[in-house]
Amino acid sequence: MKIYPKEYLDKVEQITIPFLHKNKIVALILDVDNTLIDYHRNMQESIVNWAKELKAQGIKLYILSNTNHKEKVEEVAKKLGIPYRNLAKKPCKAGFLKVQQELGEKPENIAVVGDQIFTDIIGGNRCHMFTILVEPIDKKDFWYTAWKRPIENKIKSRYKIKQMKEKENVSK
Repeated sequence: MKIYPKEYLDKVEQITIPFLHKNKIVALILDVDNTLIDYHRNMQESIVNWAKELKAQGIKLYILSNTNHKEKVEEVAKKLGIPYRNLAKKPCKAGFLKVQQELGEKPENIAVVGDQIFTDIIGGNRCHMFTILVEPIDKKDFWYTAWKRPIENKIKSRYKIKQMKEKENVSK
């Protein structure tokens, strides 16, 4: 089981058109909680502008969330003007594959973006999609996520060490 993302960024706004073109990505499957909104359901204007820019450049966006609060996901989707699915049961493949089918794209041309390794990254990797891990927007988490953060932080540390070693080998 692949637990490492293909890319690790601080925030979604660092996903740029040149980055997407370089990696042959034409669609993004986005998580909601702590990826697009904080614990209190606030979304920064920079995320709205980022989504508008990507859509204007032909990038397809789709929200896939595990939450059972449909109205929360629906509100974010409306602000961004994109489709959504909730109750995804990530990291199970079914939600990812349904979204892939709706997007009409090959898995290697879709990036899964989220703040959790055990849901977003593992699920995306299982479906052979390009995975992008972002730092959580907020330090505050729901109880069902908070207990996993220390484990994920260890994995992130190992990932950073692995990346540094790979860069050293390339430069030699």
